[in-house]
Amino acid sequence: MKGPPPRRLRRGLPALVRRMGLWAVLPVLLVGVLYAAYQLSRSALGESALQYAADRMLDGSARLGLVVTDIKVEGRETTDRETILAALGARPGTPILATNPSQAKGQLETLPWVRSAMVERRLPDTLYVRLVERKPLALWQHGGKLELIDQEGTVIPVTRLERFAKLPLVVGEGAANHAAELLDMLAQEPDLASRVSAAIRVGDRRWNLRIDNAIDVLLPADTPASAWTQLARLERSSSILKRDVQTVDVRLPDRLVLRVNPEAQKDAPPPSKKGRLSAKNT
Repeated sequence: MKGPPPRRLRRGLPALVRRMGLWAVLPVLLVGVLYAAYQLSRSALGESALQYAADRMLDGSARLGLVVTDIKVEGRETTDRETILAALGARPGTPILATNPSQAKGQLETLPWVRSAMVERRLPDTLYVRLVERKPLALWQHGGKLELIDQEGTVIPVTRLERFAKLPLVVGEGAANHAAELLDMLAQEPDLASRVSAAIRVGDRRWNLRIDNAIDVLLPADTPASAWTQLARLERSSSILKRDVQTVDVRLPDRLVLRVNPEAQKDAPPPSKKGRLSAKNT
């Protein structure tokens, strides 16, 4: 009775590997391992075994010193530290390999004040968090509501607005999206800007400014910056906003229209030479 040719079998597999090359065989082996793991994970026993193995691995890593002992947070100004720890899902003593930086980043970015976040594991024992918080820009009044907004016009959902009472007030639909641009423009004339008590968005096209809580300044839609500069120049030279003025219309490029009370019209000074200025009675 003849037996199988063992020498040829022993030589056959190495010869196959040599002919195909190691890199050709490895993908086949990898697919086999992944398939076996997948089949194991589909059963309750498999899931239990995998969880048990993961738990034992974390316990082992903790005994090796891979435990959170320090949580460094940069960029935090307003967000409560305990809220950050809850979003991280980690505290000192947590196995550092049990933390999920990607998941923690997503949780942090759901917090009201957090614009963006980055989370890193710095082995063996440190979690590093960098926050970019939202900067309060203005209060936005619309639809009977008063809300806090940031530079991008995004609402910051806070319940108590008292400490933000000194921020600029913008009013109307669309005001939030254009508030940063407006405030940058107003800042070019800081003395006059300090007297603006509210900015009202009109038709989501242009702005009316309330000055000294009494005077409405009508800015044009196309060239608000030049009109604002012209108004500031006239105020410095003629103090036109210190008269009994109700409305200042600077929408026309070659003139400025004042609407004043009849009694104030009698005592009004002559127009400035730096710009044609007309007055109308109300």
